Amino acid sequence: MTPCDPAGRHRAAAAPIRARVGIVTVSDTRTAADDHAGALLRGRLEAAGHTVARAVIVPDEPAAIAPLVAQWCAAGDLEAVILTGGSGLSRRDQTCDVVAALLDKTLPGFGELFRMLSYEQVGAAAMLSRAVAGVVAATLVFSLPGSPAACELAMDRLIVPELRHLVWELRR
Repeated sequence: MTPCDPAGRHRAAAAPIRARVGIVTVSDTRTAADDHAGALLRGRLEAAGHTVARAVIVPDEPAAIAPLVAQWCAAGDLEAVILTGGSGLSRRDQTCDVVAALLDKTLPGFGELFRMLSYEQVGAAAMLSRAVAGVVAATLVFSLPGSPAACELAMDRLIVPELRHLVWELRR
C-alpha cells in the first residue's frame, strides 16, 4: 500500500468491520433443505468473519420481495442484504427489477464486473446474468442469480473482498 492507494488505505481502515447480513433466497420451489445458493452465501460470509443475522426464502413475487427488503433495510441493524434467485429472463424472474426500484444509490460497477467475470466462465451466456447492487436506507443490497456457481463467483471475487470496505464507506 502506498500513499497514492486510497482504496488500500480504506481497506486497511475497514479491516476490523464485521458486517451483519441478511440473506433472501427468492424461489417458488426452494426449501431450507435444498437452498444451495443460500447455504453458499452463508458459508462464505461466516468464513470471512461476518454474521448472518437473518435468512429467509420468499416466493418470486414483487409483493413478497419489496416490503421485506425495504423493512430489513429500514430497521438499521444490517449492513447488507443479499438476494439470490429470480434474476433471469422468464416472466417470473423479477428480483432485479424490484431491487433496482428500491435503490437510493446504484453500484453499476457490480453488475458490470459480475458479467465480465461470468463471461470468463460461461462465455456469451453471461449476458443473461442480471445482477444489481446499491444502497437502500444506508444498507448495501446485492441481487444475484440463483445458481450456486454464480453466487460463488460473486461472493469470492466481488462481495467478500470488498464488503468491509463498502460498509466503511457507508459509515463515513
